[in-house]
Amino acid sequence: MENLMKDLKVIVYLDDLLITGKDEQEHLTNICKVLQRLQESGLRVKKCKCEWGQTRIEYLGHVIDEKGVYPTKDKVKAIQDAPAPSNVKELRAFLGLVNYYGRFVPQQSTVLAPLYRLLKEQTAWCWGKKEQGAFSRCKELLTSDKVLVYYDPQLPLTLACDASAYGIGAVLQHIMPNGDEHPIAYASRTLSPAEKKYSQIEKEALSVVYGVKKFHQYLWGRSFNLITDHRPLVTLFGEHKHFPMMAAARIQRWAIILSAYDYHIMYRKAEDHGNADGLSRIPLPEITDVGTEAISANINTLLTNHLQEAPLNAAQIARMTRTDQELSKVFRYVMEGWPIEVSDDLKVFYAKRDELSVEQGCLLWGTRVIVPFKFRKSVLQEIHSGHPGIVKMKALTRKYVWWPKIDTDIERVCKECQICQQEQRVPSHVPLHPWEFPGECWKRLHVDFAGPFLNNMFMIIVDAHSKWLEVFRMSQITSQATITRLKRLFSAYGLPEQIVTDNATTFTSDEFQRFVKQNGIMHTRSAPKHPATNGLAERYVQTFKRGMKKLTNEQMCIDDRLSLFLLRYRTTPNCTTGQSPSDLFLKRHIRTRLDFLKPNIHETVRRKQYLQKNQHDYRARERSFAVDDSVFLRSTVGGDPKWLSGVITQQTGPVSYKRFQCHRMKRRLLNLLNLMIKLKMLNSMIKILDLLEFQVHLTLRYLLN
Repeated sequence: MENLMKDLKVIVYLDDLLITGKDEQEHLTNICKVLQRLQESGLRVKKCKCEWGQTRIEYLGHVIDEKGVYPTKDKVKAIQDAPAPSNVKELRAFLGLVNYYGRFVPQQSTVLAPLYRLLKEQTAWCWGKKEQGAFSRCKELLTSDKVLVYYDPQLPLTLACDASAYGIGAVLQHIMPNGDEHPIAYASRTLSPAEKKYSQIEKEALSVVYGVKKFHQYLWGRSFNLITDHRPLVTLFGEHKHFPMMAAARIQRWAIILSAYDYHIMYRKAEDHGNADGLSRIPLPEITDVGTEAISANINTLLTNHLQEAPLNAAQIARMTRTDQELSKVFRYVMEGWPIEVSDDLKVFYAKRDELSVEQGCLLWGTRVIVPFKFRKSVLQEIHSGHPGIVKMKALTRKYVWWPKIDTDIERVCKECQICQQEQRVPSHVPLHPWEFPGECWKRLHVDFAGPFLNNMFMIIVDAHSKWLEVFRMSQITSQATITRLKRLFSAYGLPEQIVTDNATTFTSDEFQRFVKQNGIMHTRSAPKHPATNGLAERYVQTFKRGMKKLTNEQMCIDDRLSLFLLRYRTTPNCTTGQSPSDLFLKRHIRTRLDFLKPNIHETVRRKQYLQKNQHDYRARERSFAVDDSVFLRSTVGGDPKWLSGVITQQTGPVSYKRFQCHRMKRRLLNLLNLMIKLKMLNSMIKILDLLEFQVHLTLRYLLN
């Protein structure tokens, strides 16, 4: 029947048809269309069961007239005459009948609260004065003259929402031509156990989302006013306001939901907000068809250790937060609302009040746990256990923890650490010509040996894209041993396209050359006597040695120290890429104490390379040579003159050339070459004179024309 009448102005319930019309003429037209549709379908109606031209009818237990909708007296009388229930089954039947008319009486739930408690599991049946009073009061409320007005697309809409400690409510209203607000429908529900632990601003935001979802069919696609008595929501959900980046994650999700609606949020004082405020304090029990789900989040365990139990967890921080002189006040303000003025020591929290939340008793700024004063020193020591620098420590803390002046505390810890001061590296000042940044992982590897170090030799392998580091303890560094180790590594991660090494005999041997050729790997060797051309491997040799030295105080064997160093390094954000090697290389988080975000690294790498080049080239002088240029080469052989003359025969790289000298070909870097000054200056002056002559010629032609 619904499909048969779906395009006509008629309401269908089983075989009952309710034909409407704005005036008599439209009503008659609609009746004719319905009767014609029935005739075409071969259906007939009984005349004795039909009522025509009615201005007031009873339909599905409701009275409908030109004013609105309200309950029928017969149904209300049946509720009033109902005896007091004697068990849970009878109570459920009574409440089911009452809830059918619950949308007419916003005060229903507060009266029925004692009855709802009897429905909870493991609650003994006890019918006393409170329960009898609620039962009688409910019958009285149904005799009120509350009338719900019809929804009119032409009239302005308002949605008033509010929250209390145990419930949320919403009222959908029309603004009549005389300015009065008349309700279309009421809605309320209780908070789940998890939702009751929300901060006050989160409860207020939840009431808004609940009201919008509950009345979606009325609000979708049209403009409406959203009324709240919680002023911070005007800032968070205002259409022209900037949403704070550090707001609680669930509020960010709710803001995305609300962004699909066309609304204007308005603040109204609590004393003028009684309709929704009353609903929030007298909520209905939550049922499955409400359309909203309780959103609860579990805070992750803070700072779990991969080798031993962590000294701190969320439960300890929650307990200390309640006793901390400063954070206990902040906790109370977040849960109950902020005052207009606060003391000076709390102003830093007051400035972030819209971004603070509570999870399992822990204060959070965005997703960062606010650590009580007593635990801050131990948290800093734990984060600095791998001895990262200032930049890396700040990168770690910005993901997990926060407190006022945390950056200052981090700088102080790093400056006071004796191990870090002893192992500071000396910055290089040579000009840089960075390698091209590969577009994917395991495309170019840089390989080198470190040692003898700690009575052992180590092979260092670095992925140029992700900065993933592999370190192997080697009993010998022959070509065969190196190839065996590389085969085992390639069986796990695949073959790279390019390997960069120095000119050690291990890598220049015929055996190693056959290995890379058979596997389709391009082998690039650094310039002789200039290991900086394989700078990535050289740099990570230093990183490895410095990191292992910092762990000398740990009571571990070499293999355990190596494992600890690699885990710390792989899970710490790299200064160049901005992400941890594990995130980039494995495309997942290693389960450890900390994990990290994944920003776009390409622009970051280019910017870092550009800054490094500018810094290193500040005092460098650009030099270049051409084929057949006469040059002097600095001799490295004892007994020879300091500089030997020769001629450039070929350019093999940006700053690498081949020189002919005494029937021998040699390749040296730019900083080992010294051009003969007279020849170079003569060639430069000739080129400048030719350029000036050409510019004068062009100027004369322009003036003559």
